[in-house]
Amino acid sequence: MNLDEAKEENLHYIFEKLQEHLQVVNAAVLDPTSYDLRHYEDIKEIYEYVVGNNSTLSVKEMDALISELGRIKVESQK
Repeated sequence: MNLDEAKEENLHYIFEKLQEHLQVVNAAVLDPTSYDLRHYEDIKEIYEYVVGNNSTLSVKEMDALISELGRIKVESQK
């Protein structure tokens, strides 16, 4: 899958993988329909960090990443 293109299908894929890697209990936090494609590059950057991280993410890192996604979510809803 080519994730270089900002499209809905790619956004859904990214959030599916983020849910798996971040082990998010509340899936609504990472609902791709709550995010605007204008923030695609920021979201993709977080995705690349998460899946490219060879070691396990700490709880602090997970919290920070989810907080950043929350900030992007709020920006998407403006």
